[in-house]
Amino acid sequence: MTRHIDLSLYLVTNRETLPFEDFFRIIRASVDGGITVVQLREKDTSAHEMIRIGKRLLSFLKPLGIPLIINDRVDVAHAIDADGVHLGQSDLTVAEARAILGKKSIIGLSVESLEQAMDAEKEDVDYLAASPIFHTRTKSDCSIPWGLNGLKQLCAISRHPIIAIGAIDETNVKQILECGAAGVAIVSAIFNAPCPKTAAFQILSKMVSP
Repeated sequence: MTRHIDLSLYLVTNRETLPFEDFFRIIRASVDGGITVVQLREKDTSAHEMIRIGKRLLSFLKPLGIPLIINDRVDVAHAIDADGVHLGQSDLTVAEARAILGKKSIIGLSVESLEQAMDAEKEDVDYLAASPIFHTRTKSDCSIPWGLNGLKQLCAISRHPIIAIGAIDETNVKQILECGAAGVAIVSAIFNAPCPKTAAFQILSKMVSP
């Protein structure tokens, strides 16, 4: 089943110690800057709190047609009827998540090696996330970075759309797309920017410039 999703500019949240209102302000500004997907990534937050945050995000994003993807937590995605879930290699399997969420849900999967990517060829996923492309603090628990050559090889062999994540910003996003990626997932370059709207817009501008 084909599930349409514009993966061009994919925001992964990084709330850490931010007050809630500042957190939502950044997301609203990022949307104004052109992001196409939001992933709620809250590693140290309870399911109850994630549901509360997710419901508020959904009420804002759904009318705009911007998908909300929940990181790891299939239970939270199911509870709030989010648009989908993003899975890591140690989370529920794609088949298990699909059985819970149904055929219409978007499911993404992180891959950290070509072996994992080849295993994913048989999976009913909507995209793969090459993680990380470059070394980054927010993905410090991952294996060796893909690098541009690894990303190019992955894009060449996979039947799934590939998004790239890991230390990506306006200075290297064009190189990422030239490797064949369908889009980029951004964390720090937007969340830590003085103006998230401008940061998102600048990245998007580099993506579409000749």
